[in-house]
Order: sequence, then structure tokens, then C-alpha cells
Amino acid sequence: MSIAHTAPVSTRNGFDIKRSLVETLVAGLLALIVFGPVVGVVLDGYSFNAEPRRVAWLVGTVMIGRLLLSLFLQSAAGQRLQQGFDNGGSGVHVLAPNYKSRLRYIIPALIVIAIVFPIFANKYLLTVVILGLIYVLLGLGLNIVVGLAGLLDLGYVAFYAIGAYGLALGYQYLGLGFWSVLPLAAIAAALAGCILGFPVLRMHGDYLAIVTLGFGEIIRLVLNNWLSFTGGPNGMPAPSPTFFGLEFGRRAKDGGVPFHEFFGLEYNANYKFLFIYIVLFLVVLAVLYIKHRLTRMPVGRAWEALREDEIACRSMGLNHVLVKLSAFTLGASTAGLAGVFFATYQGFVNPSSFTFFESALILAIVVLGGMGSTVGVVIAAFVLTVAPELLRSFSEYRVLLFGVLMVLMMIWRPRGLIRISRTGVVPRKGVAP
Repeated sequence: MSIAHTAPVSTRNGFDIKRSLVETLVAGLLALIVFGPVVGVVLDGYSFNAEPRRVAWLVGTVMIGRLLLSLFLQSAAGQRLQQGFDNGGSGVHVLAPNYKSRLRYIIPALIVIAIVFPIFANKYLLTVVILGLIYVLLGLGLNIVVGLAGLLDLGYVAFYAIGAYGLALGYQYLGLGFWSVLPLAAIAAALAGCILGFPVLRMHGDYLAIVTLGFGEIIRLVLNNWLSFTGGPNGMPAPSPTFFGLEFGRRAKDGGVPFHEFFGLEYNANYKFLFIYIVLFLVVLAVLYIKHRLTRMPVGRAWEALREDEIACRSMGLNHVLVKLSAFTLGASTAGLAGVFFATYQGFVNPSSFTFFESALILAIVVLGGMGSTVGVVIAAFVLTVAPELLRSFSEYRVLLFGVLMVLMMIWRPRGLIRISRTGVVPRKGVAP
């Protein structure tokens, strides 16, 4: 046995233009087959009208993107990137040394960009990014349950709803504000995750998915039908966050001083969203750090062992009950935090925001990003939440395009955009392991 070292990446002297053009034409043909019959035909009353311009726009975008990607992957930088994110072999994988060192510069650069971003962003862009960060939290939480522990949870949106309604109900009946509910919602969602974990300890695969799906629907139906407590389909108002008791509205309640008057500023509705963005960004960083540390602790290794082979995990003496419950509990608490931010961001909650489609979307973020991959989940969360905002003219095809994307990902990149990588040892060539 020896520790594997990555060999230097060989680069080509030129680009294979012929291969790039062939790949571009194939991608364009596939896009035409997928988008042509659906996007190219629009229902107008009782007749169908052809929309070739919409199809041409989509096919052209796909072809240009594929051509640029093919040329990039043939470059020296693209080959180094493929070396770092090799999608072959087993889940244990040796990182390229230079890639690991580059992360030290990439991560601080992204943090600086995130800090500077609100200065130049308008209200619309700020709210879109806030929504993206909320789904980053949701993706990170479900990534613990599904990506690391291998427990298929189709009712994850229930914990999201518990956090959101925790803020609304706490404000309505107990007079609690954002800061008081934030930790309490995480604890309440964690308890719900623990309660759900007990009856499903012996379940696997499809049976586990059905039970968790039922749990998610039960929570939604209770919220929808308990009119006297939750407001039913009419929903409930949720309070805005405060800065040391200073409210961000034009007029403070109960004769208080609003934020802008206290600091001598002109009123601007963006102050509220800017504050939510800052707090949410800090919470996401904290969750990223905690998840990073947990995956390198014994509990993180136990999650992965459970995912790969539960029987072997139990034969090694690991307590599978505690391992499963810890995954459900930590994943649910993260969803509870996301629910609080969603409620205060909207200022209103109702059951229609917590349907099965939300659970499917969060699961797609985990699958698209890569099972267990933190960086991949962050990227996928922004792709699946920001892209629909940029393509509003195709909103009626959102679910269809979403399904097509997942099918294509399962065919060409079943491990996700960025697969989980971990330094390990591999046997020498010609030597039995």
C-alpha cells in the first residue's frame, strides 16, 4: 500500500476543433428533440401556434454552451480541472495537490465577493440571492441525510415548514420576535427529526421514502386544515428582523424609533433585505463550517459507513440507531433555520409554500450537486433557484425542464456536478489490496 500522488497533467498543443463541432451538433440535436415539441408549440385557445424563435434561442444557447465547454475542457486549465474532479472510479479519490491549495484562495475570494455584492445590488437581485441562500441551507441539511447517511427523505419540507410556522406562531401567540425564534425553531425542527427517526430506524429505500413522504404531507395538511390555530390556507403574518430592537419599517410599532431615524438615514425598504442577507450569509458560513468539521469527525465517517453498507456498519460495532438519529436531527435543524429566514423574508407564510415539489426540488439540489459534496450543493442550489428567475418567459415549462435536466444528469453525470472527493490510499499496480 502506498499513498497515491497525482501525476502531472499533460496538455495538448492544440484544440480538436472537429471533435468540438461534432459534440456541439449532437448537443443541438438533443436540445431540438427535447425543446421542439414542447417549447416550440404554444396553446392559443383551441389551436396550436408554432414558436420557432423560442426553440432557436434555446437550441442556440445549448450549442454555444457546449462548444465553449468542449474547448475549455481541452485547454490546460480544463484538463487540470478534470484531474481534480475525476468522475471515474470509486467514491474514495485522491485530490490533486494544487487544487487543494487553490481552495485557500478561492474560498476567501468568494467571501469577499459576497460581502461586496450588496453594495451594488438592487432590491430584486438581493431578494433572488437571499432565496438562493435559503435553498443552500436546505440543500446542506438534506445533504447530511441523503448525501452522507444515505437515508432517502422525501418529506424534508416538513422541517422547513416547522421553522417558518414557528416564527409566525411564536409571534402571533407568544409575542416572540425573529431572534428569539431562530434558535427555538432549529430545536423544534431537530426534535421533529428525532421523532421521525425512531419509527423508520428499520426501514430502507422505498419504504423509508414513502414514510417520510407521508410525514411531509401530514404536516402540510395539518397546517392547511387547522384554521383556528394556523389560519389554514389564508396563512399567517411573520415578523421582520430587528437590529438591537430597531425595526426596518417606515414607522416603528408602539412609538419606537425605526432603524433609519436612529442612524439619521433616509428610509429605504432595502435595509430590511440587506440585513436579512447579512445574517443569512453568516448563518450559511457557520453551517458550512460545522458540516465541514462533522464530516471529518467520527460521526461523519459513521454516516458514510451507514450509507455504503449498514450491515457492515453494525458488524463493526457502530450504533446505527444513534447514527441515523443524528443525521435526521442535524438535517432537520438546518431546515428549521431556513424556514425562519424564509418566513421573515416573505413576511407571510401559508401551506402552499411547503408542497411535495419543494421536497423534490431540495432533493434535486443534492443529486445535481453531488451526493455528499458541499461545493456542488451550493452551486446547484443557486442554479435551480436563480435560473427560473432569469428564464421567467419559460416559467410554464419549469417542471418539464427540471425533469429533463435530472434525467440528463443521471445519464451523463450520475455522481453530480462535483462528486465528493477524499484523500485516501490505493494499492500499487500489480499488488493485491
